[in-house]
Formats: sequence, structure tokens, C-alpha cells
Amino acid sequence: MTIETLVNGGAGLARHEGRVIFVPHTAVGDRVRCRIVSAKKQYAEAQLLEVLEPASKRRRPPCVVAGDCGGCQWQHLSYAEQLHWKGTLFRETLVRRCGVDPAQVHPIVASAAEWNYRSRVQLKCHVSQQGFICGFYRAKSRYVMAVDECPLIAPELNILTSKLRCLFSNTSYARQIPQIDLAIDDHKKTAVTVHYLGVEGKTLAERLLQADLNSDLVIQFGAKSRRTLIHGDGILRIQVGDPLLELAYSVGGFAQINLDQNRELVAEVLELAELQGTENVVDLYCGMGNFSLPLARRAARLVGIEDSPISIEFARKNAAVSGIANADFHCGPAETLFSARTLCDAVDLLVLDPPRSGAYEVMKSLVEHPVSKVIYVSCDPQTLARDLQPLLHNGYELISSRPFDMFPQTFHCESVTFLKYCDDSSGSNR
Repeated sequence: MTIETLVNGGAGLARHEGRVIFVPHTAVGDRVRCRIVSAKKQYAEAQLLEVLEPASKRRRPPCVVAGDCGGCQWQHLSYAEQLHWKGTLFRETLVRRCGVDPAQVHPIVASAAEWNYRSRVQLKCHVSQQGFICGFYRAKSRYVMAVDECPLIAPELNILTSKLRCLFSNTSYARQIPQIDLAIDDHKKTAVTVHYLGVEGKTLAERLLQADLNSDLVIQFGAKSRRTLIHGDGILRIQVGDPLLELAYSVGGFAQINLDQNRELVAEVLELAELQGTENVVDLYCGMGNFSLPLARRAARLVGIEDSPISIEFARKNAAVSGIANADFHCGPAETLFSARTLCDAVDLLVLDPPRSGAYEVMKSLVEHPVSKVIYVSCDPQTLARDLQPLLHNGYELISSRPFDMFPQTFHCESVTFLKYCDDSSGSNR
């Protein structure tokens, strides 16, 4: 079959006897041989067996496990082709599902780095006949693919991976380590979190401390609540805003994986907000203050809401260190605290950056109690489109939406969408 287009999820689309066939790891124009692995009435999913005639925009992936490893889907596409399809699929999703004017969807912002951009990674671990393996799950399975060097993660993290692989090979600990988390911050400080299924970790801690890792070291015994810091202060730092603010967060806490692109994301939010210093701003899912604190410097008051206690603790510390006194942070479910409207009576701007599952309950509240300006930062175009529908049907106008390539070599993209509420009775923006 010949691949006609790409679809959300990254697969190529072909047709056979009137039925749509989805084939992963293909490019538009590829002529391929594939095997059906899942058949439905209207479509089927297939496994790529052979590229008979490659498309002109196909390239040889630099990673030897590309196509098998579940971490990447688009290494076989040139970066320009990746950007084209991310922008196209994002725009088509909003046009088709929300009736958005295509002109309101702005061009995608490319990542400054196509490779080695990931500042965090979760390595899956397994003991096989080849020894202690560090890598990633094969797509749609729990089989661990051995990865000697990942081209997506920071070079310092690849060096750490190699050291850890050697450290645990042929040891009694190896079978009790299912995962190792690595992270690096804007100052090139690194952190290692070893997930350990054993009961007593004293000798494991000693082995880690004796190794030449030059990193903060954490052992996690099962749940996050059982984390033990054995070396360093357990704090990483990133920089955002203009002028730059330094934000600290806990090892294991959330920060965007593409630190350079995160600064572009924050800059876009600040530009859209157009704050004059008199506004009340609410930041939902605020984390350690990634958007909150740059916004607070330009607003009269900011309220940040987040259900992670450790993130709220760091948001408050970051505000204090930066001398920002007009930001209040509250711990609890964003949906509940925002809907109650007890934390901030008058809201001039709402910024939200929810998880991949979206924020549909918040949308219901925005319909009942409109806010004049809304900036929605999303990591999933499908949940974004679902969440925008009730707003666009109840007085909100989409001013602009722009995708950001936070994750080169994958089909995923981040986006920033700006909406204003229009009072139908007057036809003007509130």
C-alpha cells in the first residue's frame, strides 16, 4: 500500500479495499508491505514489515532501536517534515472538532534543539542473559528495549546511564531495580533516583555513594512517600521569564522536559496576557510557579492552585527568594478551589496548564462564571479540543492558538490557546 497522509497518534494512513489502514513508522509517499494486527469494521491497524519504495522525505533514523522503542515515532521523518505534520494535525483538530477559523491557528514554534533536548528521563530496567539492561519499553508492550545511548536525552544523562549500567551489572541489586529516573537542570546539575524493591537499602546507598556519579542521589522504596535522599540537597533549578527568574523544584517533581522550549512557552503566555499591573490572575495547575511567578511580576495579584503539596511548598519558596509578595499559593484540586471562587473574587485572567487528561470540570465553571481572558496551555490536542467546545458554544471567542514542538522525534506537541469572553448582550469583550 501507499501511505496517503499522517494522522493523530503518528501513524500513516493507507487504504485497502475501502478500509482505512493505520501503519506506524511510515512517511507520506512510502510504498509499504505490512501485516494486519488488529481489524475493525471500518479500519485496521497494521505492523510495518518492509518499506518497498521510500518517500523522498524519509530519512535513516540515527538511533538503532528507532521503530522498536516506544519513545519515538517520527525519527524517520526530517525535522522540517515533523514540524509540518504537527502544525497541520493540530490545526485540523481544532478546525474539525471546534469549528475554529484556520487563520487563528498560528505557525508552530520549532524546538531550538532537535536532539539531546530531554532534561528528564525514566529508564526501565531489566536483567536478561545480556546482563543489567537500561532502556525503554517497546511500543505497546512491557518488553524493555536495551538502549546504549538515547539521542533525545542530554549528553550528561547518557553518561550517567552508562555508569549506572556498569554499577549494577552482576550485582544482587539488579533484579530489584525496575526503574531509574535521571534529571538535569539549567545549571547542568544532575540527579539520580533509583527505584528499589528491596527492603533494606543501606548497602545499595553505600554502593551509590562510592560510585563517581557527581549527582544528587535518591532511593525510592516503592511509593513516592518513601523517598530517601542520600546525597545532595535534592533540588534542581530552571530559569524562566524576562528578566530571568530562577525556580527551584524537588527531584522527582514536575518541570517541562525541554527547558529551552519551556522559556519560549512562558514568553508566549506573557505576551498574550498583556498585563498592565492592575489585574487579578489565577494560575491553575501552577506547579512550582513556572507561569505564576513571571505573571505575578506584571499583575496586581496572582493566585496559584496546585494539588501537589511539595510543588506548592516550592512555589512559595520561589516567590520569597525572588522577592515576589503578590502571589498566593494554595494546595488542593484545581477544579474544586477555582469553582468555589473564594480565593480570588474578581478574575481578570485565568491561566491553566492541566495534565494530559485536560480540565473539563474547569470548563463547566468558566461557562457558569465567565472570565474575560483565558490562556490554556495544553499537552494534548484531543483533550484541548474537547475542553474548548463548551467555551466556544457559550460566549468565548478563540483569539489565537499556537502549537509548540516540545518533543521532537515524537508526534506529541504542546500548545498555547488564548480566548476572550464576549458578552452577547453588548457584543463587546468583558
